[in-house]
Amino acid sequence: MKFGKEFEAQMVQEWQEAYVDYSNLKSILKDILRFKQLNNAPSPMAATVKGKLKRNASLYRAFSGLTSRFRPDSTLKNNEDEVILVSAVQEGDGEGDYQTMFLRSNEEGAEHELVFFRRLDDEFNKVIKFYKKNVAEVIVEADELSKQMNALIALRIKVDNPVIGQNDVNLVPNGFSSNSSSIDHPTNGGNQAWSVINVIKEEQKEEDNDGINGGEGNKKEGFKAAPLEVLDHVKINVEVGTPLSTLKAVIRSSKSDLSFSRKELRTAEEKITRAIVEFYRKLRLLKSYCFLNQLAFSKIMKKYDKTSSRNASKAYLQMVDKSYFGSSDEVTTLMERVEDTYAKHFANGNRRKGMKKLRPQAKRERHRITFLYGLFSGCSIALIVAIILNLHARALLKSVERDQYMVNIFPLYSLFGYIALHMLMYAGNIYFWKRYRINFPFIFGFKQGTELGYRQLLLLTSGLSLLTLAAVISHLDIEIDPRTQTFRTLTELIPLFLLILVVSIAFCPFNIIYRSSRFFLIRCAFRCVCAPLYKVTLPDFFLADQFTSQVQAFRSLEFYICYYVWGNFRERSNKCEDSEVYRVFYIVVAIVPYWLRFIQCLRRLLEEKDAAHGVNGLKYLSTIAAVALRTIYQFQKQKATTWLVLAAATSGMATIFNTYWDIVIDWGLLRRKSSNPWLRDKLVLPHKVVYFLAMALNCVLRLVWMQQVLGIQTVLFLHGTALTAVVASLEIIRRGIWNFFRLENEHLNNVGKYRASKSVPLPFCYDHNGDNSM
Repeated sequence: MKFGKEFEAQMVQEWQEAYVDYSNLKSILKDILRFKQLNNAPSPMAATVKGKLKRNASLYRAFSGLTSRFRPDSTLKNNEDEVILVSAVQEGDGEGDYQTMFLRSNEEGAEHELVFFRRLDDEFNKVIKFYKKNVAEVIVEADELSKQMNALIALRIKVDNPVIGQNDVNLVPNGFSSNSSSIDHPTNGGNQAWSVINVIKEEQKEEDNDGINGGEGNKKEGFKAAPLEVLDHVKINVEVGTPLSTLKAVIRSSKSDLSFSRKELRTAEEKITRAIVEFYRKLRLLKSYCFLNQLAFSKIMKKYDKTSSRNASKAYLQMVDKSYFGSSDEVTTLMERVEDTYAKHFANGNRRKGMKKLRPQAKRERHRITFLYGLFSGCSIALIVAIILNLHARALLKSVERDQYMVNIFPLYSLFGYIALHMLMYAGNIYFWKRYRINFPFIFGFKQGTELGYRQLLLLTSGLSLLTLAAVISHLDIEIDPRTQTFRTLTELIPLFLLILVVSIAFCPFNIIYRSSRFFLIRCAFRCVCAPLYKVTLPDFFLADQFTSQVQAFRSLEFYICYYVWGNFRERSNKCEDSEVYRVFYIVVAIVPYWLRFIQCLRRLLEEKDAAHGVNGLKYLSTIAAVALRTIYQFQKQKATTWLVLAAATSGMATIFNTYWDIVIDWGLLRRKSSNPWLRDKLVLPHKVVYFLAMALNCVLRLVWMQQVLGIQTVLFLHGTALTAVVASLEIIRRGIWNFFRLENEHLNNVGKYRASKSVPLPFCYDHNGDNSM
């Protein structure tokens, strides 16, 4: 793989604009090479004496004593071979920019090389400023985490022995503050709760080491005074993210006094652990950013030497190495301190165990997954063919049993079809997100190494399809075979058994079938149900949006209850639609997903004070009205014109509102004055026509749900249940398309804000009136 492609693949996508523009610099080098080939330029080493004198005279008049020059030692003896002179120019605010003086500007075609070095300086100054800014931020974060560690360790000691006084223990480890050096991790593992005896032993050990080293340990400052008095100036941050904390925040302050309980200690440890892991991840990103840019500068300068037949890379790379960007070791030092601190305090001194938490390994792609989903897919296709032949042999579609089967059995199995189709669309989303380097694990907040790839999703989809199709053909075969006529009741229970199996797998507590992903989905679903009491995050409202496209699946679940509880499933008949209770719940089940999104918008409106969330909530209210009126009109035996007008009007308004919000707000498109007319300034897909096709398709699929009002079923000659399934499937396909462009827009927002790490809430809050220097 060429370096340019590898460089783009390895960069932090949210920081891509802060990297050196390697492709642009490479294109300038191609212009230099093209000029030399067209003009058959003479050797660059042949310069006139007059040009040399003029150049040297102008050079030393150009810079004052505020500049520091970088030139390789080997060129000091032969000034005639010098190509560039790099200087660091100090400005008034103390910040310095690097400028490169090209010494062969009198040669033919030198204007291209001047453009190259001017652009190279701009890129290097951009990179170094971004790096300095982020290093300063992580140093501040390190100081804050060090204070949090002081409070945590003091709290551990206090919880272990509530009667301990300050005279018993007066020192606790300082953590990884930027003002202290690395902490040596103990050779023997201990209790994670850090009993008082262990603290005293470590301090004695440190004192002995200081004595052995002849006072050298005093220079290390591995431990810093952090008395238990620190707990007098600390309060617990109450995160308003759970139902209980939300209710507490309404009644009391968002900060509470310490209770010195083990539950409080456990909660604090969990929060600090997450904060340290996220902090360490940011340090790794910074280290990767530094390494990749240094490598890019080295590669581009070597290409310049090869293209121009000069020797300028040594002088420029010497400047890169001596700059803050090349010589700074703050990030590496902080990483070592974080590793030592985490191993000591959260891994019982086991460094290998600690590093597994800090650096989780990416999952390896297994060939058996590809083999299995290929096998399941092939079997599913074979079962589809068998079902078609079975229906044709029985002439079921033309028999009197057709209506009975479509009304009673088809809705039961269609539930699994909706789920499988949605999973298939999500697998396609993941494939294209990965292909176009959209960082969906970071956006969704997946733990590194736990996110599912598209192969795993295809495996689950094909497995569910295989189970469903096997159940369908078993259902049909048992009915045909005369020997199994006595098992009619058992035959009608096959869909219920299949539902129980799928639900059991979803809630299975054992570590099988991607437990972490299953539980993540369940947690998000629970947070959606309890939307007013939970802080709304992107996975929560993203999942709630998926629920709005699965309305027919929820109605199928309602039909399961009605069919097997109140219906006569032994005779394959039901009177669900004749029940007023069923009709009411048929409407309620349909509007619940939109209601959840509405209250999520209200919660975000109250927290973020952004009026856009209020408008978004009105969008879902309009959809609720449209769905309710359409369903009422659908249940009417004698279609009243008044209900038709109301249903058509509300559906039309909701369709326009939702379509506009999808394209303009969620996708960020239709920007008339953008650099890409009627799209947006930044695009991920290389072909603009895809965006226009997606917008047109979204509009068409949004109009499909009006078929119940317009009576399209009489035109298509389809059974009403089959048409409902087709419309529901088209809505799921529309949602799959929406998913890709919604996350693309979110990713580009992260890129624009250079947001590559998440802020993790910390457990402790220092009282500003107290001593905050610990």
